[in-house]
Amino acid sequence: MQNSFYNRFGKRIIDFILSFMGILFLLPVFLVIGLLIKFSDRGDIFYKQKRVGMNFVPFNLIKFRTMVANADRLGPPVTRGDDARITRVGKFLRKTKLDELPQLINVLKGDMSLVGPRPEVEKYVNIYRDDFKEILKIRPGITDFASIKFRNEEEILKNYENTEEGYIREVLPEKIAIYKEYLKLQSFKTDMGLILKTLWRILIH
Repeated sequence: MQNSFYNRFGKRIIDFILSFMGILFLLPVFLVIGLLIKFSDRGDIFYKQKRVGMNFVPFNLIKFRTMVANADRLGPPVTRGDDARITRVGKFLRKTKLDELPQLINVLKGDMSLVGPRPEVEKYVNIYRDDFKEILKIRPGITDFASIKFRNEEEILKNYENTEEGYIREVLPEKIAIYKEYLKLQSFKTDMGLILKTLWRILIH
């Protein structure tokens, strides 16, 4: 009963409060990162990519830009650690996960949750659409079990000659299985544990 109330109402309240506080607290960090990106190649500070949200409603996921301008036209949506499209500043932001911070804006708006299955691009969702019919009954999130397990996903994808094929055939099916497991386990305790574990992993790299 308590988990049902949390999943229906409490989770969104906590998402709103924590994302709002996080954005206020991290404003100086946002400013510094924005200046670094701007001075490095004079391009846009933020990168927006269309992702599929709860109930298949699309939204623009926001990140700090870590790749060259028009990177979408130069290669696949997934990247590997040695991807030539990643900028020097971008490599640091990706390694520290600081590029993910603007997603707090998505959480504040209600596009995402702090904890939940990572949002995918439509191309990949359509490949496994039947699975995502179950997964997208809830909001996608910034972190979850799969995010922690595949924290070094770009390094994992270096093992595949075809990065996108490796992601579609090997990595994504494993993520989907983990997403479905989260659906069974989601609760206040589970979510707080995942948030703390994610922060710890970021701190110790």
